[in-house]
Amino acid sequence: MGKLAIYKYTSFLFLIVTFLLAGFTVIGLFGGNYPPGGNTAKAMLVYVLPLLIIGDIVMLIYWLLRRRWHWAAFPLVTLLCCIPYIGTIYQFGSVDEEADKKSGLMIATYNVARFNRETSGFIAQDILAQMKKQKVDVFCIQEYNDNSGDKRNSDSYKEYFNYMAMGKNDMVIYSRYPIVGHKTIEFGESNQSAMWADIDVNGQIIRFVNVHLETTGFNRMLHKASKQQANMPGTNIESNRLLKMIYGSYTMGMVVRADQARSLREQLATDKHSDYPLVICGDFNDVPYSYTYNTMLGDLVDGFKECGSGWMYTYRGKKRVRIDYIFHDESFNGLTYYRQDLSYSDHYPVYMKMEY
Repeated sequence: MGKLAIYKYTSFLFLIVTFLLAGFTVIGLFGGNYPPGGNTAKAMLVYVLPLLIIGDIVMLIYWLLRRRWHWAAFPLVTLLCCIPYIGTIYQFGSVDEEADKKSGLMIATYNVARFNRETSGFIAQDILAQMKKQKVDVFCIQEYNDNSGDKRNSDSYKEYFNYMAMGKNDMVIYSRYPIVGHKTIEFGESNQSAMWADIDVNGQIIRFVNVHLETTGFNRMLHKASKQQANMPGTNIESNRLLKMIYGSYTMGMVVRADQARSLREQLATDKHSDYPLVICGDFNDVPYSYTYNTMLGDLVDGFKECGSGWMYTYRGKKRVRIDYIFHDESFNGLTYYRQDLSYSDHYPVYMKMEY
């Protein structure tokens, strides 16, 4: 009788966990539809969706092994609802081997981390060599640094990219096609910004938008905490206090990015020649299905979902997350989408080739 009671109690606990995981997963899937200000809990669930999905898979396997088909239906239906989300980080399709032979426009976006403030120009030159090798036509750079010892990086870059548009501080767009207009978009007092450049691609004007949104501040917060403890050896930063600091940094970052994304999209909709087809790319510092991602995407196409392959993450740190994107107008057709494993920055460069 005791064993039966334990068996029933264990099954009941697993059932509760199944329902909780399914509920949190569904809420997380819709969390990006609401501005994070005032909906912090829902917004935060988007960041742990991969963990929730893993939990749903474990529960599905558990109920299948127990042959409780009716309970297995709950995690199964939940996982089916997650298919669109999974498609933003993993694509089962294979790479189009013929893409390189097809004519199209090759786009790249890369947060170069100021070339690690390296003064010899080696990193900047090596990145340029990679862009040539990938036959990039339009190159959007975030955290750009033009100074390289006694010369400028733009002097060598413009030997391949004939045209260049500078934004605020560290934003630049290089192009092999004529740039007929450009504009900087600032986000108040933030160091981050955006810019667009209208590029004449064989007679068709395409508006390329280069974006760098607010950072999470996670690494900065950890550095601040460790520095504070190092400067005051007798003190100990409590774990719960550190967690509160990290949580506050994350939530503040979410709110700021959401406002920046909304402001940018509104301005793009009202700017002169706003009817030009858009290509938006850059470092959003946010994950797929977040409010920032959904706002930036709007009615555009996520290039990775269209023609990517395998697991896509663009941050080189311990957090294997996708925060760098290329979106494009529905009138274009994506041919290939991939990242390159370069080690010059804490980001990977992202490439997309499209027909226009």
